[in-house]
Order: sequence, then structure tokens, then C-alpha cells
Amino acid sequence: MKQVRKYSFALISSVFLTVIPLIFTSVITLWVVSNEVKIGGYDAQTWALITAICCISSTLAFTPPTFLALVFGYFLGWRAVLPLLVLNMVAIFLVNMITRWLDKDRFSTYLSENAKIREILENIKQQELKIIFFAKLSPVLPFALTNFVFALSGAKLRNILLGGFLGMIPRTLLAVWTGQQAKEIRKLLENPNEGNVQKILLIVLLVASIAGIFYFLQPRKKNKA
Repeated sequence: MKQVRKYSFALISSVFLTVIPLIFTSVITLWVVSNEVKIGGYDAQTWALITAICCISSTLAFTPPTFLALVFGYFLGWRAVLPLLVLNMVAIFLVNMITRWLDKDRFSTYLSENAKIREILENIKQQELKIIFFAKLSPVLPFALTNFVFALSGAKLRNILLGGFLGMIPRTLLAVWTGQQAKEIRKLLENPNEGNVQKILLIVLLVASIAGIFYFLQPRKKNKA
């Protein structure tokens, strides 16, 4: 029971950060589809307010940034890129601060008690900027969950922010472009990667992410051998 209590916060939070986005994106999809004309008439101030609200909702894992980029891209086109990148950075920062405040290094301390895990964590810390970049590059890894994991791992905040910013750029640009090209919001949200070009680019990002993480982890393990 003592061990369970040590990592219960991390376990429960990980499940929450994985399930909650799925529920909220479904609800928001229904609302956006039903109010497409109304949303299309929103002015700049309204979109600024929406962006601020989405900063909070992304921090709480309610709205994945890639989903938001599709919606923003559909209604705003390339004008959505800057507010989306700002939104992502604010969410990453807030998740990091909240997680560290709640966890108080309990989970990382527990993991460090295992020699093998401690060795892996040490290897990651030596390459954390690159690993964070490639993790954020992946279109598959959940945004909120990766923020949470890197905060728990004890990675430096500047590396989390810089790696997150650089890694999110390709994902955000692809999602905005996909949204801009869409002719109907319903088809976009139900089949965001319908085009062959989008599918190819997603595969490229996924392969690059996996290859990058593997590459920067593997040499450290070999050097320790």
C-alpha cells in the first residue's frame, strides 16, 4: 500500500490525461458542427477570448492542441498559427508548474530508488532537450500526458519549453494547413487525415519522432555497457 500511495497521483493523472481529452473533443465537435456559421462570424476579440479559454482547457487536458489547430485553421487559416503556438507554450508551462507543485518530487524520488530506472532517467537528462523535441514532434503521443511525464521526470523547464515549442511547430502547421484546406468542418473533424498528403506527412512525423527518441536514448545505454 505504501508503494501504491507513492505513485497513485501519477497513475490516476495519467489515466485522466488520456481519457478526458477524448470525451471533451467529442462534445466540442458536436458543438462546433452545430454552430459553424455562428463561429465563422466571430471577431478578433472573441477569438482572443477563445484562445485564452483554450489555454486553460489545454492545461487541464480537456482540449488537445492538434484538435484546436484543426478548428482554428478551418476558421482562421494561417492567422491561427501564432495564437496556437502561444497557447501551447502557456499550457506546457502551467502543466509543469502545477504538476511539480502537486507531486513535490515524490514520483521521481520513488523511481530513482530503482537502479535501472535511475540509470535511464540519468541518460534521458543528458539528452532531454532532444528527447522532448522528438516526443512533441509525434502526432500520436498525447500533448497533456507528455507535458505531465516530463514535469514528473524533473526535466529542466527551459528544455521542456524550448523542446516543446520546436516540436509542436510541425504538428501545428500541418493541422492548421489541414483545417484551412477543409471544405466542411464535420468532415474535417471526423476524418482529419483524409488526404494522402496529410497521411504521408503524419507518417513522416511519427517515424522521425520514434527514430529520434530511439537514437538519443540508445547511445547512452551503449556507453553505460
